[in-house]
Amino acid sequence: MRWKFSIAAVLVGVGVLAIWVGLDSLVPKQQELWMKLGLSKPPEKPPLPWNPFFQFGEGSALGWFFVGARILGSTLVVPPLEEAFYRSFMYRWIAKPDFQSVSLGQFSWKPFALTALIFGFAHNEWLAGILCSAAYQGLVCWKKNLGEAMTAHAITNCLLGIYIVARNEWHFW
Repeated sequence: MRWKFSIAAVLVGVGVLAIWVGLDSLVPKQQELWMKLGLSKPPEKPPLPWNPFFQFGEGSALGWFFVGARILGSTLVVPPLEEAFYRSFMYRWIAKPDFQSVSLGQFSWKPFALTALIFGFAHNEWLAGILCSAAYQGLVCWKKNLGEAMTAHAITNCLLGIYIVARNEWHFW
């Protein structure tokens, strides 16, 4: 499992960012979806998104430390962990419980769809998460390696972090 840079990884990473941000105002968040379907009740007091500059002071060093830690973590730590779990283990395990007997790039509709749904609903932006998962898994199936999906995921998360800070869109975190 090694990072691998390619034009395809960059395009998928930037494309997923566009999907993630573009769907934000068009699709209800997961909690809103469950409430619309009558599967949950609205919270008594909706939580405010966490803004490190509200917490520690506008432009404070501690605020910037937490922003930096969040961007670095979501760029360098989250992609290898999530890609190894969802794209390598879960996808192949759904295809066959003896997951190591399934090659990494093997395509099958059932694990593709189920992994996308599970990944999507692990995120508040559920539809963007489903499409994101499909893009990353498609990259793995096409390129037959995990490294390009890790790179694409890292690009998405890094750019999203920059977008969040630049546009004060803290609800994404």
